[in-house]
Amino acid sequence: MKEQITVKLNGKPILATVGMTLSEILGGEKPCGGHGKCGKCKITVKGKLSEPSESELKLLSPDELASGVRLACIACALGDCEVTELSHREKSQIVTDGDLPEFELAPSFKNYGVAIDIGTTTLAARLYTANGAVLADASRLNPQQEWGADVISRIEASLDGKSELLAASIRKALDNIISELADIAKIDARGIDAVIITGNTVMLSLLCEQSVEPFSHAPFAVERLFGETLAAKELELSSLQSDTPVYLPPCISAFVGADITCAILATRLCEGDKVMLADIGTNGEMAIYHDNTLTVCSTAAGPAFEGVGISMGMRGAVGAIDKVSAEGGSLKAHVIGEGTPIGICGSGLVDAVACMLDEEILDESGFLEDELFVIKEPVSLTKQDIRMLQLAKSAICAGLMTLQKSEKLNASDISTLYIAGGFGNYLNKESAARIGLLPKELAKNSKVVGNAALAGASMMLLNLNARREAEGFVKNANVLDLSTNPIFSDCYMSAMMLEEI
Repeated sequence: MKEQITVKLNGKPILATVGMTLSEILGGEKPCGGHGKCGKCKITVKGKLSEPSESELKLLSPDELASGVRLACIACALGDCEVTELSHREKSQIVTDGDLPEFELAPSFKNYGVAIDIGTTTLAARLYTANGAVLADASRLNPQQEWGADVISRIEASLDGKSELLAASIRKALDNIISELADIAKIDARGIDAVIITGNTVMLSLLCEQSVEPFSHAPFAVERLFGETLAAKELELSSLQSDTPVYLPPCISAFVGADITCAILATRLCEGDKVMLADIGTNGEMAIYHDNTLTVCSTAAGPAFEGVGISMGMRGAVGAIDKVSAEGGSLKAHVIGEGTPIGICGSGLVDAVACMLDEEILDESGFLEDELFVIKEPVSLTKQDIRMLQLAKSAICAGLMTLQKSEKLNASDISTLYIAGGFGNYLNKESAARIGLLPKELAKNSKVVGNAALAGASMMLLNLNARREAEGFVKNANVLDLSTNPIFSDCYMSAMMLEEI
């Protein structure tokens, strides 16, 4: 049996076992999945610890190491320690609003219903009465970030024996958010008689403790695409009556999930023609409806738009630069909370690069003459940051272009591009077009729709026919495989340039 030790966090003792990493002891986010690649889990610690790893020597300065700064996901406690957290855990800006089209009420419940969107980064929820009135909204970060910021990290964690922990983590968070909604509305949570939980295919699989092994390799033959109703007790949601029905909307494929199904429903995409939808994030999910045919695809953009993989990147929280403009030959940055900046989020990153192009600080190839460029002290961008953005934006742009070309359409033919999700809600469309994230004509005809996944889940909650409608278009959807598509390959390479398309 290993020796027991005590780790004090800001004076509070925590019992642990010799050899555990500080992340294992303290919990908290691990954006890179605990691989010591991002440097976002810095803490100050005194006591008996493992020697600094190669990753720590690379990511931490000599001054930081001398003052006791370590990476929590790498450093192991070998004896009693005292820890002070350095990471900023400010409340993030989480989008719960989404446009709801007009529809008839035919609710799936008598008393109260809850719609929840499990995002990779955030959770958003809404409590309704049977007459369609919103009683409460709530949101919070997805606690599964402890095992990584993106779905790939969480798939790896699940395959590494952490599936029960991942499921327990999200179930506890769902219980808490349901209880929070009930508290806000001053009702008994056990009076909630219907719940809908949407999310991408991986998030729903982790929730249900379904094997994620098929997501780890081609041909990604996922067995369970949901569109099913479970009892609350099956998901261990103790805040509800054990037999409360919980509906999980249908996913279209392994990487086009129920969140996109709900967004398609909320935007009424299948009632138009030459219309597109894009949820721009770590996994860019897209759809086009033309000639009575729905075609979807997904592309791995990476987490740059979430601030992960960027040297001073962060979520859209207090202290993040979220907007950048060029004025009089210099850059002006807006900081969430109006204080001193501590990092830059995705929308600020896109703005900054667009302004750097306009001011000729950066050229179209992404070449930056100096090693880094200061946006606003102390926040800067490096050559590698620019490269990460190029990879992310080219994946999104190439996916959109491939969908158009698959229907023999040009960007100018598209009547509307609906942009869904948290990142899209804050995206400056002009900046997106300037760097080639969105083709110029698409950006011009785009409409931001907020949390369309939550809006679509709300529709399914308030109208049973909406579920049948969604199950119908999911069944008939065409899935475009970009991994073997030569058009995508060509578009991806051309979209690497930081220029209007």
